[in-house]
Amino acid sequence: MLTAGIDLAAEDANTAVAWVRWTATGAVLEELIVGADDDQLLRAASVVDKAGIDCPLGWPEPFVEFIVAHHRGDLAAPTDPIGRDWRRTLAWRRTDLVIHELTGRLSLSVAADRIAHTAMRCAALLARLAEDGQPVDRSGGGTVVEVYPAASLKQWGLPDRGYKGRQNTGALNDLVDGLTSIAPWLHLGAFESVCRGSDHAVDAVVAALTARAAAIGQATRPNLADLAAAATEGWIALPTTPLTSLNT
Repeated sequence: MLTAGIDLAAEDANTAVAWVRWTATGAVLEELIVGADDDQLLRAASVVDKAGIDCPLGWPEPFVEFIVAHHRGDLAAPTDPIGRDWRRTLAWRRTDLVIHELTGRLSLSVAADRIAHTAMRCAALLARLAEDGQPVDRSGGGTVVEVYPAASLKQWGLPDRGYKGRQNTGALNDLVDGLTSIAPWLHLGAFESVCRGSDHAVDAVVAALTARAAAIGQATRPNLADLAAAATEGWIALPTTPLTSLNT
């Protein structure tokens, strides 16, 4: 099996993509690019068995309806427009709330935070994949699945905060040490130094590992009640088993 992990950003400079090859004896980081452009990302998503993308694959359904109604001039006035609960229904997707319930982490709002810039790029990438005949299912049933590296790390008992940015290189190296200690079958090879110097690289590798979990049925899927929302809003695949179980 070949999986890819994409740590997507609005610009190429902060975007990373990792390819992980799975064999009977372990997993090898086969290729890693920091500063990946759209063509490199599309190549990854086109040749792998499963690609994990660290980015919302859609917007909250109530937010979309709110924006459309406002655009058309037929928005019904909310009863409590300054209420936090009302804004919450617009800001977060169903999958964001589920992840919060399971991990205690609340992801950035694609409707009300800067990650929306990245999601715009992601939407364009998904459209190009669909045009090329790739199966695109925002709920995770196709080649692409949405992932959240920090939540994956927390599930696996690894540091999930404080490793990002140049000022946190020590914490990043501790994370890499922990990752390779728990998963000695994961061979970073010539790319280990890149991972130790770039949190984008590490997030891409974690995304590729999470894609493996999704591919072999060791990650969350939307239940029947959430499937319709997941099909439009996207659904985060959260690992449900220890990291060691991926090497099976």
